[in-house]
Amino acid sequence: MKQHVVNKARRASLNQVFKQNKSFVAVALLGFIGSLSGCKKTTDDVTPKTTTTAASENSTVDNWILANMRDLYYWNDKIPANPDTTLSPDVFFDSILNKFNATTNPDGDRFSWIENDANTLTAELSGESVTTGMDFNLYLRGSSGVIAQVLYVLPGSPAEKANLKRGDIITKVNGQLMTTTNYSDLLFTGTTFTYGLGTVSGTTIADSDQTRNVTATVFQENPVFLDSIYTVGTKKVGYLVYNQFVRGANGSNANEYDAQVDAIFSNFKAQGVNELVLDLRYNPGGYTSSSANLASLIGKGVSSNKLYFREEWNSTVTPYLKQEWGSNFNIQNFLDKPQNIGNNLSRVFVLTTDLTASASELIINGLRPYMPVTTIGTTTHGKNVGSITIADETGKIKWGMQPIVFKSYNSLGQSDYATGFTPNVEVDETSPLLPLGDTNEPMLNEALNQISGNVAGGRRAAVRNPFIQMGSSIQRKAGGQSMIRDIKSLKL
Repeated sequence: MKQHVVNKARRASLNQVFKQNKSFVAVALLGFIGSLSGCKKTTDDVTPKTTTTAASENSTVDNWILANMRDLYYWNDKIPANPDTTLSPDVFFDSILNKFNATTNPDGDRFSWIENDANTLTAELSGESVTTGMDFNLYLRGSSGVIAQVLYVLPGSPAEKANLKRGDIITKVNGQLMTTTNYSDLLFTGTTFTYGLGTVSGTTIADSDQTRNVTATVFQENPVFLDSIYTVGTKKVGYLVYNQFVRGANGSNANEYDAQVDAIFSNFKAQGVNELVLDLRYNPGGYTSSSANLASLIGKGVSSNKLYFREEWNSTVTPYLKQEWGSNFNIQNFLDKPQNIGNNLSRVFVLTTDLTASASELIINGLRPYMPVTTIGTTTHGKNVGSITIADETGKIKWGMQPIVFKSYNSLGQSDYATGFTPNVEVDETSPLLPLGDTNEPMLNEALNQISGNVAGGRRAAVRNPFIQMGSSIQRKAGGQSMIRDIKSLKL
């Protein structure tokens, strides 16, 4: 295929792409337990159209998609030479992806996706969505039944007001038992839900008469869920549950969530914290500016002169980006943070699951060259690539897309976690789920035992969940498993 180049006519459009999105970069959403393909459409167009009109509209959108993908897609050299631009935009987008195949294309694309509403996508990437305010894991019940176990409930949310709590087992929705064929429609369609609760005894799940009525609403999630300080012998242990890398609320420029994290570490420093447990078990990613902020509060001996991570873009757009924004356009250094506690730390513990992804994995990968990082839990998701949100600056095209555009590397040139980080100590969440922050909760308890030295040979046997997990509501979030990178350093 002839090498594609960024021509003059496209340069102004590319500049607008970065500016209109505040120049952020994200790793794309993984389809929820295989129910979503590489592209997704949020609603169906219910307005009847003639075949000719539909084909014309498809062509307009598809050619817009194609132009951007040929410039920016990480695998732009794999795009077909003459794709069918009469297809519906979601189908067309999927048709030009360099799709992952474990056998024939293990380095292919698992994460690019497209939405038919760019504005909704942008809001959700900042933590605002229509939600009940809780997240849950899904497990098989027998051969075809399904249950949902609540992982956490957001303060002030409809779910909290309905008295739902971490560990609750949902077996029914609106009076229907959940199965492998109906659970998706029951849990993710509509806004009004009556949840029927169940109980767990060992590996047995029983239905109960208890119900909870919840109506989903537009809700802004604060990613800073919990912070505590524990005393373990002579150690002061800081603990932070952080569920998404988001700088501030949707539409806010105050970076209030980053400021809240700064304040927590200021307190850690004042209280003499000398061990840190960072709980990222439910953190699917987010803004890498927030990831850099957090890493800069933790890293030992880090400063704005030291590399946190760098990006590798395709050979088409890299020369253009270097010309426009300088040779360091793809570099993210640490920040100089007076709240940094790194000098008091000899290591950091990170609690992980398969929901720990992208910007969370960036923390692990980015800190490892500077200090020991001990992971406790289960293997992380494996997202070392990123994407930008692309929307039409004219507003004529309503679609928004998240194509993969770069791969990330730490200061040692390492990016070898596409299959996730295997935990140093394997511990699974088991029923009943204890409250987050409870020192008997298995994952936190393991970290505290590691700190106290109360482990044989430096580690204990793995604790495993007896139920078969099918997926999680966290994977359905826009920006789930995401790395959203500000490019303010590109002099916009």
